[in-house]
Amino acid sequence: MASGAATIIAIPVKNEEARIGRCLTALSRQTEAFDQAVLMLNNCTDGTLKICQEFSKRFGRITIFQQALYGNLASAGEARRLALEYALEMAGNGIILTTDADAVPGESWVADNLHALAQGADAVCGRAMLDPADAPRIPEALHIDAHNEARLLAIQDEIAAIIDPVSCDPWPRHQDHSGASIAVRAATLRRAGGAPHVSTAEDRALIERLLLVDAKVRHAEIVVRVSGRLDGRAHGGMADTIKRRLQRPDVFTDERLEPTVDAYRRVLTKARLRQVLFGCGDADSLAEDILLGSEVMHELLRAEYFGVAWAEVQRLSPVLRRRPVRFIDLHREIRQALTLCDRLREEAEVSWLDPRTDHNVRDIATDENAG
Repeated sequence: MASGAATIIAIPVKNEEARIGRCLTALSRQTEAFDQAVLMLNNCTDGTLKICQEFSKRFGRITIFQQALYGNLASAGEARRLALEYALEMAGNGIILTTDADAVPGESWVADNLHALAQGADAVCGRAMLDPADAPRIPEALHIDAHNEARLLAIQDEIAAIIDPVSCDPWPRHQDHSGASIAVRAATLRRAGGAPHVSTAEDRALIERLLLVDAKVRHAEIVVRVSGRLDGRAHGGMADTIKRRLQRPDVFTDERLEPTVDAYRRVLTKARLRQVLFGCGDADSLAEDILLGSEVMHELLRAEYFGVAWAEVQRLSPVLRRRPVRFIDLHREIRQALTLCDRLREEAEVSWLDPRTDHNVRDIATDENAG
């Protein structure tokens, strides 16, 4: 890569002597070269450091940082933030990728991410897939729950893609925002203010922060295998979720899910807000429908980024308050989402065939305002 533009991989690491070797071996076999892998070792008390040092001697291109984190800072979120900050200092105007210390990226992981970025994306989200060797350790009921959660999320996302399409992230796509596979342009991460200060769910928080500054985020079919262990290093992470659901089933599904009627209202509002910002919608009518004052709406429309305006609309509008989905209602929500999605697909096909149909919502989904 050109001078001043490096490809850096950021990995937070804590007590991973049993798994870090597989991760680093996978990185050493990448079909596309990268410049450095930044390993941010935090609070390690096992043989992780020695293993990382041995890989560094044999493979090179590994930079090891060590830091003790205390109190509220002793978290997976802070560890990844530090890893990303170190990577940002080294990347110049290049690219930063991040994965987990227990993950095993495929041999084309770096190449696939760089290709997606070269197609115009500012950031790329890959998919975290459970290692097949670990799957049998998890009860079938949890696999079924996860499948149904993913199914509802995917159907609702297809509804969003029909109503408010985004050219940089076309359907089909997935919905993962996993730290096991994220790539981002260094310049975009700087524009967003760097990695967020959160203790958990730092991967989702990172993507939310990028969307605030209208980053073009692509959800690409780039798969990384992750462990299904129950002794996770990240409080609030996947291992904690699995362990908790083994002990007692959750009442509510993943926080990303909401009732289908709410998801439908949310994406319609988002599309209307986009129309208003492009001068082809009525701001006062939108404000009235979502119970915001006209003055408040016009103030939000002066935001520098669409992402900021949309985040504020969601925060302030009482009709867009998020409601969780109970597991006992999950099948009903899936049926409703399927019915709505089928109807929208049919309407979309008719609208494109009928030249009299207004295509404003589709036409305004431009690269410059991918939110």
